[in-house]
Amino acid sequence: MPNKEMLLIPGPTPVLDEIYAALASETYAHTDPRVVTATLESLQMARQMFNTDGEVFIVAGSGTLAMEMAIVNTVAAGEKILVLTHGFFGDRFIKLAESFGIAVDSIAPPWGQRVDPKEVAAKLAANTYKAVTVTHVDTSTGVLADLETLVPLVKRYNALFILDGVCATAAVAEDMQHDYGSGAKIDVVLTGSQKAIGVPPGLAIIAFGPQALAARAQLPRIPAYYADINNWLPIMKDPSKYFATPAVNMLYAYRRAMQIVLAEGLEKRYARHLRLGQAIRAALATYGLRPLAEESVAAPTLTCLQYPEGIVDLEFRKFLAGRGVVVAGALASLAGKAFRIGHMGNVTAAELRQAVGLIGEALAAQGRKADIAAAQAKFDANI
Repeated sequence: MPNKEMLLIPGPTPVLDEIYAALASETYAHTDPRVVTATLESLQMARQMFNTDGEVFIVAGSGTLAMEMAIVNTVAAGEKILVLTHGFFGDRFIKLAESFGIAVDSIAPPWGQRVDPKEVAAKLAANTYKAVTVTHVDTSTGVLADLETLVPLVKRYNALFILDGVCATAAVAEDMQHDYGSGAKIDVVLTGSQKAIGVPPGLAIIAFGPQALAARAQLPRIPAYYADINNWLPIMKDPSKYFATPAVNMLYAYRRAMQIVLAEGLEKRYARHLRLGQAIRAALATYGLRPLAEESVAAPTLTCLQYPEGIVDLEFRKFLAGRGVVVAGALASLAGKAFRIGHMGNVTAAELRQAVGLIGEALAAQGRKADIAAAQAKFDANI
């Protein structure tokens, strides 16, 4: 099932033929030994990617379900969390927590900027938080969180560190055994299947470290059933048991995708994404497209680019779609003023180089001077 379009939105990302082939495999009973094996192998590869000594859960659902699982299994109604948000998707933790009666404080810098560690430290010193949530890469802004600063700062105040990895996992390191200083480690990483892992949407993946598991053990009950990790833990230990029907074919696809991820090598994959992000931003800057996030805080997985004056967003994206390249519009106050381009997962440098040329054509169609050869040369120089 070859891809007919170059899907360069911030997710879903292009799916390789071999992953499609795995998805199209015969559907077996969810307790069939072959499905049990696929599940156990998938869990082991996820555990390897996160390098966790805790527990990993793979369930049918979206990244939003994983966000809910992270919060509802660690924080009780009446307790307080701090949300560090770099955009639209960081903000979602606020409404999510409030829906469960959890008190929320938040820090939200202007879009395109990182949170100020001094402001974080002041909040942590003045309040008692059960957990702090951080979006590793916010899909709306393309800002990459500074874990080296934030993890030890949060853990100094004994709060759980919950990391939303939806737009980062498998492209940026999320090592739960990494010591950020004085034993400070990430407690929860949550993600979805459809971005840098390179699988169609449909799976929520979440890893709980020892402190997060201890937090769940201290809660006598939680306001959830499907999202309760205590209901899923026996299944993750022995997938031949039943709690809720798994997405069997999605597990096949996820297993194949993770085999590809690990065969490439995590460090090589992270380095490739870093190069692709730098190269696409350098190339598109020659057209006058200005990234919302400065290079020092820019994500390896996607970029939000602001248009030069006079470019009509819908016409620009329609032109590209007519030539087989799909990019995403911007969100909230940036709608119509910018677009977002994904450069993650199994997308290749050759595909992105081709996209650079077509973006130049789209700008030229609206009267904007675009030196395509120069842009592609800049891409080549940075790749």
